[in-house]
Amino acid sequence: MSDRYTIEDLKTLMSRLRDPETGCPWDCKQDYRSIVPHTLEEAHEVADAIERADYVNLKDELGDLLFQVIFYAQLGNEVAHFDFDGIVDQQVRKLIRRHPHVFPDGTLASIVDPANRPDDAEIKANWERIKAEERASETGIGSGATSQDESRLDGIAASLPAMVRAEKLQRRAASHGFDWPDITPVFDKLHEEIEELKEAWEHTQSQPDDRDALEDELGDLMFVCVNLARFLKVNPDQALRRTNRKFDARFRAIERVLAAQGRDFDAQSLSDLDAIWQSVKGVEKTD
Repeated sequence: MSDRYTIEDLKTLMSRLRDPETGCPWDCKQDYRSIVPHTLEEAHEVADAIERADYVNLKDELGDLLFQVIFYAQLGNEVAHFDFDGIVDQQVRKLIRRHPHVFPDGTLASIVDPANRPDDAEIKANWERIKAEERASETGIGSGATSQDESRLDGIAASLPAMVRAEKLQRRAASHGFDWPDITPVFDKLHEEIEELKEAWEHTQSQPDDRDALEDELGDLMFVCVNLARFLKVNPDQALRRTNRKFDARFRAIERVLAAQGRDFDAQSLSDLDAIWQSVKGVEKTD
Protein backbone atom coordinates (compact mmCIF):
# COMPACT_ATOMS: atom_id res chain seq x y z
CA MET A 1 0.00 0.00 0.00
CA SER A 2 1.30 3.47 -0.91
CA ASP A 3 2.14 5.76 2.00
CA ARG A 4 0.59 8.66 0.09
CA TYR A 5 -3.07 9.56 0.07
CA THR A 6 -4.75 9.88 -3.33
CA ILE A 7 -7.51 11.92 -4.91
CA GLU A 8 -9.88 9.07 -4.06
CA ASP A 9 -8.91 9.45 -0.40
CA LEU A 10 -9.64 13.17 -0.60
CA LYS A 11 -13.08 12.45 -2.09
CA THR A 12 -13.74 9.97 0.71
CA LEU A 13 -12.64 12.51 3.32
CA MET A 14 -15.03 15.09 1.83
CA SER A 15 -17.89 12.61 1.90
CA ARG A 16 -17.13 11.84 5.54
CA LEU A 17 -17.08 15.55 6.41
CA ARG A 18 -20.54 15.96 4.89
CA ASP A 19 -22.05 12.91 6.58
CA PRO A 20 -25.16 14.28 8.35
CA GLU A 21 -24.71 11.98 11.37
CA THR A 22 -20.95 11.66 11.87
CA GLY A 23 -19.54 14.53 9.82
CA CYS A 24 -18.40 18.04 10.67
CA PRO A 25 -21.28 20.38 11.62
CA TRP A 26 -19.68 23.34 9.80
CA ASP A 27 -19.11 21.42 6.57
CA CYS A 28 -22.63 19.99 6.68
CA LYS A 29 -24.12 23.49 6.83
CA GLN A 30 -22.36 24.75 3.70
CA ASP A 31 -23.82 25.14 0.22
CA TYR A 32 -22.55 26.39 -3.14
CA ARG A 33 -22.95 30.05 -2.24
CA SER A 34 -21.52 29.89 1.25
CA ILE A 35 -18.15 28.48 0.19
CA VAL A 36 -17.60 30.89 -2.72
CA PRO A 37 -15.81 33.44 -0.49
CA HIS A 38 -13.48 30.68 0.70
CA THR A 39 -12.77 29.64 -2.89
CA LEU A 40 -11.85 33.20 -3.85
CA GLU A 41 -9.67 33.56 -0.76
CA GLU A 42 -7.80 30.33 -1.53
CA ALA A 43 -7.22 31.42 -5.14
CA HIS A 44 -5.74 34.71 -3.93
CA GLU A 45 -3.51 32.87 -1.47
CA VAL A 46 -2.18 30.73 -4.33
CA ALA A 47 -1.44 33.88 -6.34
CA ASP A 48 0.24 35.50 -3.33
CA ALA A 49 2.50 32.49 -2.74
CA ILE A 50 3.54 32.49 -6.41
CA GLU A 51 4.27 36.21 -6.44
CA ARG A 52 6.39 35.85 -3.31
CA ALA A 53 8.13 32.79 -4.85
CA ASP A 54 7.10 30.93 -1.68
CA TYR A 55 7.10 27.50 -3.27
CA VAL A 56 7.19 25.72 0.09
CA ASN A 57 3.77 27.11 1.02
CA LEU A 58 2.50 27.00 -2.57
CA LYS A 59 2.04 23.24 -2.26
CA ASP A 60 -0.21 23.76 0.76
CA GLU A 61 -2.16 26.59 -0.88
CA LEU A 62 -2.77 24.51 -4.02
CA GLY A 63 -4.09 21.73 -1.79
CA ASP A 64 -6.52 24.18 -0.19
CA LEU A 65 -7.70 25.30 -3.63
CA LEU A 66 -8.10 21.70 -4.80
CA PHE A 67 -10.19 21.01 -1.73
CA GLN A 68 -12.61 23.71 -2.85
CA VAL A 69 -13.23 21.81 -6.11
CA ILE A 70 -13.72 18.58 -4.13
CA PHE A 71 -16.22 20.41 -1.92
CA TYR A 72 -18.27 21.64 -4.89
CA ALA A 73 -18.13 18.15 -6.42
CA GLN A 74 -19.50 16.64 -3.21
CA LEU A 75 -22.33 19.18 -3.10
CA GLY A 76 -23.16 18.43 -6.71
CA ASN A 77 -23.06 14.69 -6.16
CA GLU A 78 -25.47 14.90 -3.21
CA VAL A 79 -28.21 16.39 -5.41
CA ALA A 80 -27.24 14.49 -8.58
CA HIS A 81 -26.06 17.61 -10.43
CA PHE A 82 -22.53 16.31 -11.12
CA ASP A 83 -19.64 14.56 -9.40
CA PHE A 84 -15.87 14.92 -9.40
CA ASP A 85 -15.32 12.32 -12.10
CA GLY A 86 -17.85 14.11 -14.28
CA ILE A 87 -16.00 17.39 -13.79
CA VAL A 88 -12.73 15.75 -14.80
CA ASP A 89 -14.28 14.04 -17.83
CA GLN A 90 -15.85 17.25 -19.10
CA GLN A 91 -12.64 19.22 -18.59
CA VAL A 92 -10.47 16.68 -20.42
CA ARG A 93 -12.90 16.57 -23.35
CA LYS A 94 -13.01 20.37 -23.53
CA LEU A 95 -9.23 20.75 -23.49
CA ILE A 96 -8.74 18.06 -26.12
CA ARG A 97 -11.30 19.83 -28.29
CA ARG A 98 -9.59 23.21 -27.83
CA HIS A 99 -6.10 21.86 -28.59
CA PRO A 100 -6.28 20.28 -32.06
CA HIS A 101 -2.64 21.34 -32.50
CA VAL A 102 -1.75 18.83 -29.75
CA PHE A 103 -4.49 16.19 -30.19
CA PRO A 104 -5.12 16.19 -33.97
CA ASP A 105 -7.59 13.28 -33.99
CA GLY A 106 -9.58 14.61 -31.05
CA THR A 107 -8.40 11.83 -28.75
CA LEU A 108 -6.07 11.92 -25.79
CA ALA A 109 -3.84 9.29 -27.41
CA SER A 110 -3.35 11.17 -30.69
CA ILE A 111 -0.06 13.02 -31.24
CA VAL A 112 0.56 15.85 -33.67
CA ASP A 113 3.29 15.62 -36.30
CA PRO A 114 5.76 18.41 -35.40
CA ALA A 115 6.21 19.13 -39.10
CA ASN A 116 2.50 19.95 -39.39
CA ARG A 117 2.16 22.01 -36.22
CA PRO A 118 0.47 25.36 -36.95
CA ASP A 119 2.14 28.64 -35.99
CA ASP A 120 1.17 30.65 -32.91
CA ALA A 121 -1.21 32.94 -34.82
CA GLU A 122 -3.14 30.00 -36.25
CA ILE A 123 -3.25 28.28 -32.86
CA LYS A 124 -4.72 31.42 -31.27
CA ALA A 125 -7.23 31.84 -34.12
CA ASN A 126 -8.33 28.21 -33.78
CA TRP A 127 -8.66 28.61 -30.00
CA GLU A 128 -10.93 31.64 -30.37
CA ARG A 129 -12.95 29.95 -33.15
CA ILE A 130 -13.53 26.83 -31.07
CA LYS A 131 -14.56 28.85 -28.01
CA ALA A 132 -16.92 30.90 -30.18
CA GLU A 133 -18.47 27.70 -31.52
CA GLU A 134 -18.93 26.45 -27.96
CA ARG A 135 -20.66 29.69 -26.99
CA ALA A 136 -22.85 29.52 -30.09
CA SER A 137 -23.99 26.02 -29.18
CA GLU A 138 -24.83 27.21 -25.66
CA THR A 139 -26.52 30.52 -26.48
CA GLY A 140 -27.54 30.35 -30.13
CA ILE A 141 -25.46 33.43 -30.99
CA GLY A 142 -23.78 32.87 -34.33
CA SER A 143 -26.18 30.12 -35.32
CA GLY A 144 -28.94 32.31 -36.74
CA ALA A 145 -30.58 33.21 -33.44
CA THR A 146 -31.79 36.80 -33.11
CA SER A 147 -33.01 37.00 -29.53
CA GLN A 148 -32.42 40.47 -28.10
CA ASP A 149 -31.50 38.90 -24.77
CA GLU A 150 -28.51 37.08 -26.25
CA SER A 151 -25.13 38.68 -26.77
CA ARG A 152 -21.63 37.90 -27.91
CA LEU A 153 -20.61 38.97 -24.40
CA ASP A 154 -22.61 36.15 -22.79
CA GLY A 155 -20.64 33.88 -20.51
CA ILE A 156 -18.48 36.60 -18.94
CA ALA A 157 -19.51 36.40 -15.31
CA ALA A 158 -20.77 39.64 -13.77
CA SER A 159 -19.36 38.51 -10.41
CA LEU A 160 -15.76 38.64 -11.63
CA PRO A 161 -13.50 41.30 -10.09
CA ALA A 162 -14.17 44.49 -12.06
CA MET A 163 -10.69 44.72 -13.58
CA VAL A 164 -10.72 41.09 -14.66
CA ARG A 165 -14.17 41.45 -16.19
CA ALA A 166 -13.15 44.63 -18.01
CA GLU A 167 -10.30 42.82 -19.70
CA LYS A 168 -12.50 39.87 -20.66
CA LEU A 169 -15.18 42.16 -22.08
CA GLN A 170 -12.58 43.98 -24.15
CA ARG A 171 -11.00 40.78 -25.44
CA ARG A 172 -14.37 39.32 -26.40
CA ALA A 173 -15.40 42.51 -28.20
CA ALA A 174 -12.02 42.65 -29.95
CA SER A 175 -12.46 39.08 -31.18
CA HIS A 176 -15.52 40.35 -33.09
CA GLY A 177 -13.67 43.30 -34.62
CA PHE A 178 -14.70 45.96 -32.07
CA ASP A 179 -11.26 47.23 -31.09
CA TRP A 180 -8.73 50.01 -31.56
CA PRO A 181 -6.53 49.53 -34.65
CA ASP A 182 -3.34 50.04 -32.59
CA ILE A 183 -2.15 51.47 -29.29
CA THR A 184 -1.87 55.13 -30.37
CA PRO A 185 -5.58 56.04 -30.05
CA VAL A 186 -5.65 54.26 -26.68
CA PHE A 187 -3.13 56.79 -25.34
CA ASP A 188 -5.24 59.57 -26.86
CA LYS A 189 -8.34 58.15 -25.17
CA LEU A 190 -6.46 58.00 -21.87
CA HIS A 191 -5.70 61.72 -22.01
CA GLU A 192 -9.29 62.44 -23.02
CA GLU A 193 -10.67 60.52 -20.04
CA ILE A 194 -8.29 62.32 -17.66
CA GLU A 195 -9.62 65.67 -18.86
CA GLU A 196 -13.22 64.51 -18.49
CA LEU A 197 -12.47 63.29 -14.97
CA LYS A 198 -11.01 66.71 -14.13
CA GLU A 199 -14.18 68.37 -15.44
CA ALA A 200 -16.35 66.03 -13.36
CA TRP A 201 -14.26 66.81 -10.28
CA GLU A 202 -14.57 70.56 -10.89
CA HIS A 203 -18.34 70.12 -11.14
CA THR A 204 -18.44 68.49 -7.70
CA GLN A 205 -16.76 71.53 -6.19
CA SER A 206 -19.98 73.47 -6.76
CA GLN A 207 -22.33 70.48 -6.61
CA PRO A 208 -20.81 68.20 -3.91
CA ASP A 209 -23.80 65.84 -3.83
CA ASP A 210 -23.68 65.18 -7.58
CA ARG A 211 -21.01 62.48 -7.66
CA ASP A 212 -22.45 60.06 -10.23
CA ALA A 213 -20.56 61.73 -13.06
CA LEU A 214 -17.35 61.56 -11.03
CA GLU A 215 -17.75 57.82 -10.56
CA ASP A 216 -18.63 57.36 -14.23
CA GLU A 217 -15.57 59.24 -15.45
CA LEU A 218 -13.22 57.50 -13.03
CA GLY A 219 -14.61 54.17 -14.19
CA ASP A 220 -14.07 55.20 -17.82
CA LEU A 221 -10.46 56.11 -17.05
CA MET A 222 -9.81 52.77 -15.35
CA PHE A 223 -11.45 50.93 -18.26
CA VAL A 224 -9.09 52.66 -20.70
CA CYS A 225 -6.13 51.73 -18.45
CA VAL A 226 -7.19 48.09 -18.76
CA ASN A 227 -7.39 48.57 -22.53
CA LEU A 228 -3.90 50.04 -22.51
CA ALA A 229 -2.62 47.08 -20.50
CA ARG A 230 -4.14 44.73 -23.06
CA PHE A 231 -2.30 46.42 -25.91
CA LEU A 232 0.92 46.41 -23.87
CA LYS A 233 0.38 42.69 -23.19
CA VAL A 234 0.53 43.34 -19.45
CA ASN A 235 -1.90 41.78 -16.99
CA PRO A 236 -3.48 44.85 -15.31
CA ASP A 237 -4.37 43.08 -12.08
CA GLN A 238 -0.87 41.65 -11.78
CA ALA A 239 0.64 45.06 -12.53
CA LEU A 240 -1.44 46.68 -9.78
CA ARG A 241 -0.54 43.94 -7.30
CA ARG A 242 3.11 44.55 -8.14
CA THR A 243 2.69 48.27 -7.45
CA ASN A 244 0.87 47.45 -4.21
CA ARG A 245 3.82 45.34 -3.07
CA LYS A 246 6.23 48.09 -4.07
CA PHE A 247 4.26 50.73 -2.16
CA ASP A 248 4.00 48.46 0.87
CA ALA A 249 7.76 47.81 0.90
CA ARG A 250 8.68 51.49 0.49
CA PHE A 251 6.24 52.67 3.16
CA ARG A 252 7.61 50.13 5.61
CA ALA A 253 11.12 51.27 4.74
CA ILE A 254 10.20 54.85 5.66
CA GLU A 255 8.85 53.59 8.99
CA ARG A 256 12.11 51.74 9.67
CA VAL A 257 14.24 54.78 8.81
CA LEU A 258 12.25 57.04 11.13
CA ALA A 259 12.19 54.44 13.91
CA ALA A 260 15.98 54.08 13.69
CA GLN A 261 16.29 57.87 14.03
CA GLY A 262 13.86 58.00 16.93
CA ARG A 263 11.42 60.17 14.97
CA ASP A 264 7.63 59.98 15.09
CA PHE A 265 6.19 59.16 11.66
CA ASP A 266 2.97 61.12 12.23
CA ALA A 267 4.92 64.22 13.27
CA GLN A 268 6.83 64.46 9.97
CA SER A 269 5.92 66.82 7.17
CA LEU A 270 4.98 65.46 3.76
CA SER A 271 8.19 66.87 2.30
CA ASP A 272 10.26 65.04 4.91
CA LEU A 273 8.44 61.77 4.23
CA ASP A 274 8.81 62.24 0.48
CA ALA A 275 12.54 62.85 0.86
CA ILE A 276 12.91 59.49 2.61
CA TRP A 277 10.65 57.89 -0.02
CA GLN A 278 12.96 59.15 -2.77
CA SER A 279 16.03 57.87 -0.93
CA VAL A 280 14.38 54.45 -0.59
CA LYS A 281 13.70 54.44 -4.34
CA GLY A 282 17.34 55.35 -4.95
CA VAL A 283 18.51 52.38 -2.90
CA GLU A 284 16.21 50.09 -4.90
CA LYS A 285 17.77 51.23 -8.17
CA THR A 286 21.31 50.54 -6.93
CA ASP A 287 20.51 47.06 -5.57
